[in-house]
Amino acid sequence: MASTAAGKQRIPKVAKVKNKAPAEVQITAEQLLREAKERELELLPPPPQQKITDVEELNDYKLRKRKTFEDNIRKNRTVISNWIKYAQWEESLKEIQRARSIYERALDVDYRNVTLWLKYAEMEMKNRQVNHARNIWDRAITTLPRVNQFWYKYTYMEEMLGNVAGSRQVFERWMEWQPEEQAWHSYINFELRYKEYARFEEKHCYFAHARKVYERAVEFFGEEHMDEHLYVAFAKFEENQKEFERVRVIYKYALDRIPKQDAQNLFKNYTIFEKKFGDRRGIEDIIVSKRRFQYEEEVKDPERTRQVYQACIELLPHKKFTFAKIWLLYAQFEIRQKNLPLARRALGTSIGKCPKNKLFKGYIELELQLREFDRCRKLYEKFLEFAPENCTSWIKFAELETILGDIDRARAIYELAISQPRLDMPEVLWKSYIDFEIEQEEYEKTRNLYRRLLQRTQHVKVWISFAQFELSAGKEESLSKCRQIYEEANKAMRNCEEKEERVMLLESWKTFEEEFGTDSTKERIEKLMPEKIKKRRKLQAEDGSDAGWEEYYDYIFPEDTANQPNLKLLAMAKLWKKQQQESEAAEMDPDKDIDESQP
Repeated sequence: MASTAAGKQRIPKVAKVKNKAPAEVQITAEQLLREAKERELELLPPPPQQKITDVEELNDYKLRKRKTFEDNIRKNRTVISNWIKYAQWEESLKEIQRARSIYERALDVDYRNVTLWLKYAEMEMKNRQVNHARNIWDRAITTLPRVNQFWYKYTYMEEMLGNVAGSRQVFERWMEWQPEEQAWHSYINFELRYKEYARFEEKHCYFAHARKVYERAVEFFGEEHMDEHLYVAFAKFEENQKEFERVRVIYKYALDRIPKQDAQNLFKNYTIFEKKFGDRRGIEDIIVSKRRFQYEEEVKDPERTRQVYQACIELLPHKKFTFAKIWLLYAQFEIRQKNLPLARRALGTSIGKCPKNKLFKGYIELELQLREFDRCRKLYEKFLEFAPENCTSWIKFAELETILGDIDRARAIYELAISQPRLDMPEVLWKSYIDFEIEQEEYEKTRNLYRRLLQRTQHVKVWISFAQFELSAGKEESLSKCRQIYEEANKAMRNCEEKEERVMLLESWKTFEEEFGTDSTKERIEKLMPEKIKKRRKLQAEDGSDAGWEEYYDYIFPEDTANQPNLKLLAMAKLWKKQQQESEAAEMDPDKDIDESQP
C-alpha cells in the first residue's frame, strides 16, 4: 500500500474562491506593465564604446566581424537577412566592392528575393554608382518582370536623373508585359508631367486621341503661354500621318501668334517641311515671311512698316495687275498690331479694286478664325458672284452651312452650284452633294441626284457608285435594287464606244454577284463577260505615210447580236488551226501510234 501510495503523483489542491464578486479597484494590463518597469531593480548598463586608434586593431576588428557574419551565413545560407546585414556593414565601411560581392553571392542563393534586389540597387544609388544601379535594375526586370516595384523604382531613378528619354524607354519595356491598370496610369502621369501625353497616344496607335490631346493642349495654354515646341511636336505628328495641309495650317497658326524672337525653331522646322513636301511657291513664301519678320524686328517701328506697305500698295497699278500677297501681308501685319479694323479695310479695298481668288480665300480664312460667320457668308456670296465656276468655293460654302447646322441653306447652295452653266470640276461638286445627302440619310433625294447626274453623263463610275449606294442603303430590297441598277447600266452602255468602261461595269457586277448572288445570277453574269482577243491595226504618221502595224486588245460581248457571225468565224478559225497542228504532228512522226501499240 505504501509503495502504491508513494508511486502515485500527488496533485496539489486548487484553492476555492469564496468571494467571486469583482474587486472595487480594477487593475489593467497597462498598469501591471508600468509597475513592473518602475520596480525594475537591475538595469543592464550599455556596452562600452569601443574606440579604435590603431590600424592593426581596426583590421583585427574587421576580421572578427567578418568571421562572425560568415559563421552566421554558414549556419543557415537561406536566411537572406544575414546576407543583407553583412553587406550593409561592409557598405558602412565604404567597402563597396566587398558589399557587391556579398550581394552577388546572396543572389546565387535566392535570386527571387525582391528585398535583396531592392537593397542591392539602393546601395548603388546611395553611393552614386548610376551605371551599376542601371545594370542591377535591368537584371531585376529581366529576371522578375512581373514585380512592379522594380519598374517603379527604375523609372523613378531615371526621371530623377533627368533622363526623360531613358525613363520613357523603361516604361515602353514595361508596357510590353501588359501590366495592371495602375502601371498605365503611371505612364500617363509621367507623360503629362512632361507635356508629352500625345506622344504616348501616338506610340500606341491612338492617332485620333493624340490629335485631340494636341488640340486640347493648344487650347489650354492659350496665347499667353504659347510654346513653339508644342506646335513643332503637333506639326511633326501630322507630318507622320501624311496630313500635309494640316501641317501647314499649324505652322501658319503658330507663326501668327508666337513672338518672332521666340519662333526661330518654328521657322527652321517649317522651312525643312516645305523643302521636303512643298513646292517652289511654298518654300519662297516661308523664306519671304522669315525675312519680313526679321526686318520688322530690326526696325521695331510699326508706323514706319505701315507706311512702307501703304507706299507699295499705292505704286501698284491695280486696274492692270496686282499682287495678292502684298495685300495679305499688310492685313496680317495689322492683325499682329491688334488693329483688326485696318486689316479688314485693307482686304475690303483689295477685293473692291482687284478681286482675286487668293484675296477672297485669305479674307474668308481670317473671318473664320475670328468666328465671324455672317461676314463669311457675305464674303462667299461676293466670291461666287466673282467666280461662279469655282466648285471648291461652292463646296466650302455648303460645308460651312452644314457645320453651322443650317441644312436647308447648304442644300440650296448645292442646288445653285450644280445649276451653273460652266464649272471647273463638276464631278467633285456632284460627289460632294451626293455625300452630303447620304450623311443626312436622305436616301430618296440621293437617288434623285444620281438620276439627274445620269441625265448629264453616262460615265461608268457614276453607274458603279449608284449601284454601291443602293447596296449600302441597308434595306431588305437593297440587293434587288443594286442588281437592277447594274442591269440598267449594262443596257445603257451597249452602244458605248469605250469598251473598257463596259468591261469595268461587268467586272464590278461580277464581284457583287460573287459575294451576294445565287448560282443562277452568277451563271448569267459569266455569260455576259466578254472575250478578249488580240487584233492588229495599221498606223499612219502625221504626213499620211505608213507607220507600220500596232497590236491591241479588243472585247467581243456575247450580247451584241451584230458580233455573233464574227464569233462563229473566230471559233471555226480556232478549230481549223487546231486541226492543222494535229496533222503536222502526225506527218512528223507517222509511226508514233504503231510504236505505242507494240508491247
